[in-house]
Amino acid sequence: MRTVTKDNITDVFMGYFGPDTDPRLREVMASLAKHLHAFAKDVNLTHAEWQKGIEFMEWAGEISDKERHEFVLLSDVLGLSSLVDMINSVPEGTSSSVLGPFHISGAPDIPFGHDMKRDYEGEVLLARGRVTDPSGNPIEGAKIDIGQTAPNGLYSSQDPDQDTYSFHGIQTTGADGAYGFTTVKPVSYTVPTDGPVGDILRATGRHPWRPSHLHYIITADGYRPLVTEIFPDDDPYLDEDTVFGVREDLVMKYVEQTPETFPDGYDLSGSVDEPYLVADFDLKLVPLT
Repeated sequence: MRTVTKDNITDVFMGYFGPDTDPRLREVMASLAKHLHAFAKDVNLTHAEWQKGIEFMEWAGEISDKERHEFVLLSDVLGLSSLVDMINSVPEGTSSSVLGPFHISGAPDIPFGHDMKRDYEGEVLLARGRVTDPSGNPIEGAKIDIGQTAPNGLYSSQDPDQDTYSFHGIQTTGADGAYGFTTVKPVSYTVPTDGPVGDILRATGRHPWRPSHLHYIITADGYRPLVTEIFPDDDPYLDEDTVFGVREDLVMKYVEQTPETFPDGYDLSGSVDEPYLVADFDLKLVPLT
């Protein structure tokens, strides 16, 4: 009989794996067990703390549903989501950033120039750019899944007063690789704090704020998919994003323009009578290898 001790439990755990275990699964599980066991020993984890952790995870599961993913939010505020993004980003392309817990799949197709602002109050923002390869060649047929919060700081999945796909849409690039749409200027907002993640933020003296941003998910045949966000350079939370999503190459500048300069080809062409903002941002995709 082999005695299990605190010094050999990790090795014993791995010894229970069968010979047909997938090699990658074995590698990941071995590292997970090693670090998890080391963590417990490093902090001398008590029974009460272990129980609190179990209750925390149970609460995260209970509060989650198809619109709210508390475990994703937990991963975000712990920096794990962003770390995975950075590990898997490719230097030749645009940096990836967090998807977040409130993304809605199946958004409707929208044409170039579509207006997502509609009747919402706030400054008009014209967002435009091109989807290219690392050499700057345009990519035709790239699909850009666009999303943002409403001016009240809520995504449509959080807000029963919004339409299901409010401030969401999928645009497909033409031969020039261009995308363009109008919306309302995004606002800074707080991540939900009414669940277990909120308890962690409060217990550690952290704020729940995210800088304002637009979400882009870009896919194209023959290229690595990209999940990212773009941020204005004047947002007060740019250097303290609670989910660590800001990257240097994802920061852009809003440029204010006078009404008479508003371009043709947009739903709002000819109807803008106040200054508006422009966000120019190109997105670079890396070919699959």
